[in-house]
Amino acid sequence: MAGAVSSEAYKSLRAILVQERRRSGLSQARLAERLGKPPSYVAKYELGERRLDMIETLVVLTVLGADISAIVGELLPDLPETL
Repeated sequence: MAGAVSSEAYKSLRAILVQERRRSGLSQARLAERLGKPPSYVAKYELGERRLDMIETLVVLTVLGADISAIVGELLPDLPETL
């Protein structure tokens, strides 16, 4: 599973999370506050030092007001054929 954090699909997801946070105008600290987490939480997943599970990802995207369906569509081409 070590490769999953650095997979192309996960790199794409991380880039989208950063893009959506910036689009929303929130700093890492402000987003972390809205999530009820310490600022390091956002910094670590954006840098790839921490992996978000599906529920965490959905919560972050919801707090950011992101179009989750569009993001899933954007990620589909990067999904690997196998795990």
